[in-house]
Amino acid sequence: MIMTATSLQRLSFLRLGCAAALLLMLCATPSHAQTVAVIVNGDPITNYDIEQRSKLNFLSTHKPQVRKQVIDELIDEKVKIREGKKYGIDPSSSDIDGLYSGMSSRMHITPDQLTKSLASSGIRPETLKERMRAEMVWSSLIRGRFKESLQVGEKEVAAAAKSETPDKPDTDSFEYKMQPIVLIVERGSPPAATEARRKEAEALRNRVQTCDEANVLFKSMQNAAIREAVTKTSADLPAALREVLDKTPIGHLTAPEVTKQGVEMVALCDKKPTTVDTPKKKEIRDKMFVDKYEAKSKAYLQEVRKAAMIEYR
Repeated sequence: MIMTATSLQRLSFLRLGCAAALLLMLCATPSHAQTVAVIVNGDPITNYDIEQRSKLNFLSTHKPQVRKQVIDELIDEKVKIREGKKYGIDPSSSDIDGLYSGMSSRMHITPDQLTKSLASSGIRPETLKERMRAEMVWSSLIRGRFKESLQVGEKEVAAAAKSETPDKPDTDSFEYKMQPIVLIVERGSPPAATEARRKEAEALRNRVQTCDEANVLFKSMQNAAIREAVTKTSADLPAALREVLDKTPIGHLTAPEVTKQGVEMVALCDKKPTTVDTPKKKEIRDKMFVDKYEAKSKAYLQEVRKAAMIEYR
């Protein structure tokens, strides 16, 4: 075959183009990211994934994990996500971003600040988001598929409560009707401004004798707000707040407390005994639910993992 000068020139350009494309591919993807350690149902886990998860776990627990533990964790997440898809549970990117934003909010930082914090430890945000995805999928799957078997009956709770303290009756439970009140203090205000509002709250506290008076007073006051009434039982409230409410006469306000919004109080509008629940029973019920959930989760995970195609490289 005789090649013309034009053909040789085209072949030379083609070779150069292929070489350039190959170089771009190698530069775009780090070599360690291309090394596959495990394949789970056709889905790869790379050494880079393992390295990233190891860093994230260390950041969370401050304890190093052996490589096998990290690999097992990643395998579990792969099979959880795959099992969820079988039942139509496949969170969108916006769902996961919402979880990410919620975590940053609980940490009192912005999502961008959380991302920068992770980056300072060499962790990509996707590493955390992938763990969130697996947790969200698995929780929805367990609660949805095994809803009936996870329920905790009143007889179970009562029996457990009696066996724990057979000679000591459970504490009384009450239903509280409350209205939260806030005297607003603008952010960045000096401490003197906050203290002035706290003293104002103390004075107003002595004036209010009923919730009707509280509504008239605080709805007409500037830089103050009284919210709609809410009803909670003893089991719904932390012990510290229950103690404060139990010491507050009906119709009166709790002692002022300085918060991010300003100075807050609670108007106690009503309080009456209830048999709905008690703090002790709620604690027992929550623990029994967690025990049932964890047992079901463990058994189900073993089942789906046995059925998975796992190939170690």
